[in-house]
Amino acid sequence: MPELPEVEVVRRGLARWVQGRRIEAVDVLDPRSIRRHTLGAGDFAGNLVGARVTDAVRRGKFLWLPLTFTPDEDTPDDGGPESPSSHLLTRDEPSPAVALVAHLGMSGQLLVEDAEQPDEVHLRVRLRLSPVAGARSMPGELRFVDQRIFGGLFVTNMVPTSDGFPGGLGERPVPLIPLEAAHIARDPLDPAFSFEDFFRKLQSRRTGLKRALLDQSLISGVGNIYADESLWAAKLHYARPTDTLRRAEAARLLDACRDVMSRALDAGGTSFDSLYVNVNGASGYFERSLNAYGREREHCRRCQAEGRDSRIRRDTFMNRSSYSCPRCQPRPRNGRW
Repeated sequence: MPELPEVEVVRRGLARWVQGRRIEAVDVLDPRSIRRHTLGAGDFAGNLVGARVTDAVRRGKFLWLPLTFTPDEDTPDDGGPESPSSHLLTRDEPSPAVALVAHLGMSGQLLVEDAEQPDEVHLRVRLRLSPVAGARSMPGELRFVDQRIFGGLFVTNMVPTSDGFPGGLGERPVPLIPLEAAHIARDPLDPAFSFEDFFRKLQSRRTGLKRALLDQSLISGVGNIYADESLWAAKLHYARPTDTLRRAEAARLLDACRDVMSRALDAGGTSFDSLYVNVNGASGYFERSLNAYGREREHCRRCQAEGRDSRIRRDTFMNRSSYSCPRCQPRPRNGRW
């Protein structure tokens, strides 16, 4: 399943290629992929055709495109070359009232393609986008492709954020968030993430550290792979009781989460599942740099660099696996498994 860095790679691609363009037509090829839009395909398309995409925003693994319905403007914005479509947006663009939310599930992909490109085998929804004046080679379609159909798209209302800060990470931040994402905590890469809130909530829980990292109401976007990598980097065991964590240890863990995810972003994410691709169809390569996850019985790289022999251990955890080093991540007393 795509984790935060994978979803952020997709968000950045959407911001570059889709932001500022209008949705001119919608083709729902498989209604199962819009099942979360309970009013059906007609209402789904009716809420999208004519809408302008003002941004691509992410909180944790939740991804959305805010939408407005405004006439085209003759005066371009000065978005610059890094965002080919941003000149379609104006400074007085109204705040979006609705958003198109994308849930990637296990195998969902958002691909920007030329209309002439053949349909993918598992193409579920197609959005036809307006052309960009003066721009060459701008793909004309946004396609939702999903082999396993665990993901989907839906249109929903935006609501004010509880803290007054932007709803998530985007190019044109506004203090709004899709209703269905309002309960999700901020993620480590969000500029509005509060360490003090995070530490206070950690200490108030009576659970294991990895369970806390996977709790989307505490910290979002940290999945199984990056939890193991962050805990390895911070030298903390996954069963460490959260209420025993000292401030310095919590800060070290948060720094590790940010570092691991930032490096994954630089590499394009992990690619254990060949179905994961970014908005242009390219796979990520961060799996080559993993230090713990998936390395059962291999040397711990940190211990090996120190001249010590320690092998990565795999434990069953919440019907999945956890990977850790027995030497630099020793089992805690009274661990919470």
